[in-house]
This record gives sequence, structure tokens and C-alpha cells, in this order.
Amino acid sequence: MSFLSETLSRVKPSPTIAMTAKAAELKAAGRDVIGLSAGEPDFDTPQNIKDAAVAAIAAGKTKYTAPDGIPELKQAVCAKMKRDHGLEYTPAQVSVGTGGKQTLYNALMATLNPGDEVVIPAPYWVSYPDMVLLAGGTPVVVETALENKFKLTADQLEAAITPKTKWFIFNSPSNPTGAGYSRDELKALTGVLLRHPHVWVMTDDMYEHLAYDGFEFCTPAQVEPGLYERTLTCNGVSKAYAMTGWRIGYAAGPEKLIAAMRKVQSQSTSNPCSVSQWAAVEALNGTQAFLAPNNETFKRRRDLVVSMLSEIEGITCPTPEGAFYVYPSIAGLIGKTTPAGKRIETDEDFAIALLEEADVAVVFGAAFGLSPNFRVSYATSDAALEEACRRIQAFCAALT
Repeated sequence: MSFLSETLSRVKPSPTIAMTAKAAELKAAGRDVIGLSAGEPDFDTPQNIKDAAVAAIAAGKTKYTAPDGIPELKQAVCAKMKRDHGLEYTPAQVSVGTGGKQTLYNALMATLNPGDEVVIPAPYWVSYPDMVLLAGGTPVVVETALENKFKLTADQLEAAITPKTKWFIFNSPSNPTGAGYSRDELKALTGVLLRHPHVWVMTDDMYEHLAYDGFEFCTPAQVEPGLYERTLTCNGVSKAYAMTGWRIGYAAGPEKLIAAMRKVQSQSTSNPCSVSQWAAVEALNGTQAFLAPNNETFKRRRDLVVSMLSEIEGITCPTPEGAFYVYPSIAGLIGKTTPAGKRIETDEDFAIALLEEADVAVVFGAAFGLSPNFRVSYATSDAALEEACRRIQAFCAALT
């Protein structure tokens, strides 16, 4: 009999973390590796947010808090939801977790029973299916198409829903594709969900502030008020506020669901870091002036990467609406051989060979449920991106 649980055998470690670790190993060995695998802004946390954390420490705000967040942060979340989306929530409808991942996980743990299905469009953030499996549910993965800019259609959603469906997980702008759904595209999906009152919506809005070319972000409960009572709107401060290491995520939804999530959290981690919570209060309530210049930087980087990758024969690279990723197809490179003699049969083969032979770290598409592709994070310097893309161009040009 195995010492480890059967549940654990159903899941795999995060491939994004694995690729980042492999790149770090090679770097430590003296290789000049450029890492494009981690989804982490290279900007520093804004000074006003850091100052709020220092002030919290000086004021002794370093004790336990309520398991799912201080009242001040819950109130800040309510104000943000009203200000940005016109959605009314009370603090009792808000849960604060140790990063966005925990709020998603808590909700799934609190609601899924064996046999419950969760519809997940692919490509997806790597953790969605595994969190569903850990919680005892069954992921139902629906593949989107490059021709549709990796967006789920209403017909696809309709076909995926069964009497066993409990959740639909939605992410816009998307990790890994950067695809953002317009109001009309989202309205088509919410129209399907209105016809299936047993299906709840878990929307991951982590990249809402990272949007380009006039793309207007909107969230499902905002687009369709009829879904308000069965939507969990999840977000956090990691990406837009450059606070990945602070580990603060939050969710707003029906009070009965939030209470159930609180129960899960009270018996797992209990409260998120108290100092980080006070920093997050400032992030949500304080100046948002840095968002626009940061977005200009990200847009410039996006355009650089899309332009350089699109020059490569065999690669197709759509221009995303948001986030800081591109998800190029390598369909035209499958079957080719690298200078070191390795045959590229899969996108994983491509990503490993690119790292080992060209010192560029990306994440292969199979990790996100849709191949043959790879994900590039352009949340790093222009110089590093330009050099990385030159290396990718040279690597691809040398394939035979």
C-alpha cells in the first residue's frame, strides 16, 4: 500500500514552476539563460504600497486576523467592485486568501463532490484542472481554436454542460493566451449559463487591468446581473500591482459560498499575512496612476515579441488583448530536427530543446491543455525579450 494518498496521484506539479526551476539550474551552472516562463511582472511594488506595509509593521499590525481577511481589506474590495464594475457587495460576501490560487481552491474544496464536473476552456491556467481533481471533481476540458483567438464559443459551452456540471471556470484576459473577451462575446456565454441554473461561474479576473488597444474589460456578473447569485468573482493584487510575493487574493460572491470558503480556510492556512493585507488595502484604495504607464510598457513589449515571432516560418503568433503572454503555434515546426539532432514531435520537445540548445526558457503548450504551442511571458525587459526572440529565430532557422 502506498503511503501517499490516491488523490495526490491524480495531479501533477506545476509545469511553469518546473520550467522556471530547470532554467534556474542551468543559470546556476553558468549558462546565459533568458527566462520567459514565469508569469511575474519585473516592476517593483509601488512605493505607496510598500510604505503602507512598513507603517503596518510600525503600528504593530502583526497579529492574527480573521481567517479570511481584515474588515478594512474586505471593505476595500467592496469599494473596488462598485467602482470598477458597478457590483454591490458587503464585507460578508468577500473572502481574502493567500494569493488568488487559494480563493479558487477554497471554493472548489467547499463545493465539489465526486462526480461533479467543472467546464474549463483550453488553453487554461495550469492549476485549474489539478485543483478540481484535488477537490474530488472531474475537469471537462473544452479546446478552443487559434482561428477564434483561443476564445470559447457559446455553442462549445452549451455542448459541454451536463446535469453533472457544477462550475464553469472563466479567465479573461487569459493566462496563457492573453485573449480577452469583449462584452458581446461574454454576453453570448452568459446567455448559455442563464439557461442552466445549476451551473455556477468562477471568473478569474487577475489580469483585468492589463488590457491593450482599447480593449474594455468586463466581468460576467457585470454583463449579466442574472448570474450575480451564482458567480464567484476572483481577483488579487499579484499582477497589476506587482505584488506576486505578497500573496493576497480575494473573491466576492454569495454569502453562503463565502462562509463555506471561510470554513475551509480556517482549517488550512487561517489568515493571510497581516502586513500584506494592509499593503493590499493601499493597493486597492490608493493611487492607480502607475497602471497606465505600466500598461504602455507591456504593450510595447507585446508588440516587440509578436512582431519578431511572426517573422519565423512555421510559427503563428496571434496578438493578444491583455495579460502579458503570447501563445504562438508551432504547427509548422513539428517533425523537424534541431541542430543537436533532436526531432521535434511535440511542443514539449520544442521547449526543452529551445532551453538546452538556445538558452531560452518558455513553457510548452501541453501544460496548458492545447498543443502544439508554447507560452512566452513578456513581463521582462525589452533587451531580454529582443535577445530571446533573436535566439528563437536563430534556433528555428537552424531546424531541418
